[in-house]
Amino acid sequence: MDIKKVHEEKLNQRAICIWFTGLSGSGKSTLAVALQQKLLLENKITQYLDGDLLRNSLNKNLGFSEEDRTENIRRVAEVSKLFLDCGIICINAFISPTHQIRDLAKSIIGEKRFVEIYLNTSIEACEKRDPKGLYLKARNGELKNFTGIDSIFEQPQNPSLIIDTEILSINQSVAMIYNYILTKIH
Repeated sequence: MDIKKVHEEKLNQRAICIWFTGLSGSGKSTLAVALQQKLLLENKITQYLDGDLLRNSLNKNLGFSEEDRTENIRRVAEVSKLFLDCGIICINAFISPTHQIRDLAKSIIGEKRFVEIYLNTSIEACEKRDPKGLYLKARNGELKNFTGIDSIFEQPQNPSLIIDTEILSINQSVAMIYNYILTKIH
């Protein structure tokens, strides 16, 4: 008996991991939560994970060095895989700044269940939004290893979908993502 398939049949959905990546302030959490709400209205069972949530719990012992960032994403991917194995759609919002880190997540989760959504938003737009004041702190030297300022962000080479949050509204972005994943979750 394939337990994963049984879970998916009982939940009437296929489990995938929708992985939002992009700079801080690009809209990852905003779109992830909006997508989760849309899926819940469709009676889909989801789990939302983001950097703030896990860095204050499971990963609170990790900093922002390259090694700690890798371990953070490794743990997130392992937790996501557990949800997927129970038939739950996992929606993740993580900067995940390097090809290596995103490839690690994809290898743990499995390529067929991993949907990478890249929020292509300029650093200037992210700095203008700056909901937590992090860019200002980074520019003032109060925050070290901040992605986009003194730590790299490598644009994904082959994401499943690219969303330009400077042009598209939240509703337009969610509609694009939903239309893309529709066949993957049914």
